[in-house]
Amino acid sequence: MNKHLRRGTATLAVAAALLSGGLSSCTKDLDRYPFYDLNTESVYRDPANYIQVLAKLYAGFNLSGQGTTGSPDVFEGDGLDEGETSYLRAYWYLQELATDEAVVAWNSGPLQELNKTTWTSSNDLMRNSYTRIFYEITACNEFIRETTDDKLSERNIAGQDAVNARLFRAEARFLRALAYYHALDLYGNVPLVTEAGVPGNELPKQATRAEVFAYIESELKAVEPLLNKPQQGPYGRADQGAAWALLAKLYLNAEVYTGTARYTDCLTYCNKVLGGGYSLAPEYAQIFMADNNVKAKSEIIFPITSDGLASQTYGGTTYLIHAAIGGRMLGSAFGVSSGWAGNRTRKNLPLLFPENAEGFDSRAMFFTIGQELEINDLTVFTDGYGVTKWSNKKSTGANGSDPTGTFVDTDFPVLRLADVYLMYAEAVLRGGQGGSQAQALTYVNDLRDRAYGNKFSGGTAGRITLAELTAPNFILDERGRELYWECTRRTDLIRFGRFTSGSYLWPWKGGVKEGKGVSDNLNLYPIPSTDIVANPTLKQNPGY
Repeated sequence: MNKHLRRGTATLAVAAALLSGGLSSCTKDLDRYPFYDLNTESVYRDPANYIQVLAKLYAGFNLSGQGTTGSPDVFEGDGLDEGETSYLRAYWYLQELATDEAVVAWNSGPLQELNKTTWTSSNDLMRNSYTRIFYEITACNEFIRETTDDKLSERNIAGQDAVNARLFRAEARFLRALAYYHALDLYGNVPLVTEAGVPGNELPKQATRAEVFAYIESELKAVEPLLNKPQQGPYGRADQGAAWALLAKLYLNAEVYTGTARYTDCLTYCNKVLGGGYSLAPEYAQIFMADNNVKAKSEIIFPITSDGLASQTYGGTTYLIHAAIGGRMLGSAFGVSSGWAGNRTRKNLPLLFPENAEGFDSRAMFFTIGQELEINDLTVFTDGYGVTKWSNKKSTGANGSDPTGTFVDTDFPVLRLADVYLMYAEAVLRGGQGGSQAQALTYVNDLRDRAYGNKFSGGTAGRITLAELTAPNFILDERGRELYWECTRRTDLIRFGRFTSGSYLWPWKGGVKEGKGVSDNLNLYPIPSTDIVANPTLKQNPGY
């Protein structure tokens, strides 16, 4: 909601400093300054606090507040599930439950509206994601505002401390651009507020989708030279590779966002990533395990990190793992204590993996015992295959770090190399300059070699030809096989013109069992009605 964009700077700075590092990291500061004097200036005059505030900005994509429950950053009303309001979980709902890849069994009105593609502007889940996005933007704006060269000079922060602060500021600008990218993709014309705005001065002004696109593009290009080189900074932090990959994703979808295709630009930034020293993880399953920060580090360009002891939340991958376990599935098989009997898949996803006489596609990670392929009742967990992709097991077989089996260690790969391979191939096939169909075929077959275990067997199972690569919708289907349940599907279906169309259906699309086409206005989610009331200058998206 826009009220979060206007929140005072002192409160946010204090919250950021306290929330990011835990009590032990704040001890010296609390000894030095009385608690009642902990305000914006007292936080930012000590350069040791800067990394803590930055940590809060990163944590904002995963954690809901100070603890697992009871102290949320964003209060949306009594009785709401705090875990459901966390950034990644709220985003996953909108990107996956509205598509052919996932349904949820919980008999919640807003969730079932996503299952059926029948939501309205009063749906709480639209507000959850929108509010989280703009809270993150607000937090980033304040940190960026407080780390200008002038501010550093005023506070006598110099030398290596100043160098660090400038790097942290560039990372914060990347995180803000990522949040704005999500706002652009989900909601279209949204308020555009930067560090130049004075909190509380005026109602945030709505920008067009093209203006938001241009802003994200300019920010990512501006911070590119200021960030660490690819894989040269600490794992989990934004670097040049992250900026390049996000620019590639922005340009891949430019025709949807602005009406102008930018596939050559997409290839330019794919090529930068591809020259950044990244490599595919040896096994597909390792990307989604509790030690993916080690086993898949070479592939993960930018993650939302998790730690079952240090960053406990009922959102993030804790949600993705627990909510996918039900029926005859055992939590112990996934390194957790229990299942929440929520998420499973519609039939379209498993049908993307036809039987292959030459071998088995290891990306087909489904639980079928006691589960039906068809979904007769959306609220029955055993209708629809289970998905076993996400796990709190390490590659060694050990569980994650939380001995209770509640919270998980598995990181969520927001940007990874396999996605860049597929973006490269799609941009080439859509006419972008700076790549070749032969190289595109190589990249796709690299993914299929991993999926079919060819590296270990020396075989060629699952490999495709150029004719197969260029077949209609092959790339969309391959993206489904490689990236399902990773928050890409809604965006991909829209780009291929298949999200609302009656020419491509899935069970319960449009609210009927066999599926039906829906209105094109659903390609955008509505600006939450609560925000329209709070800021009358905003215009609602068409059709709501």
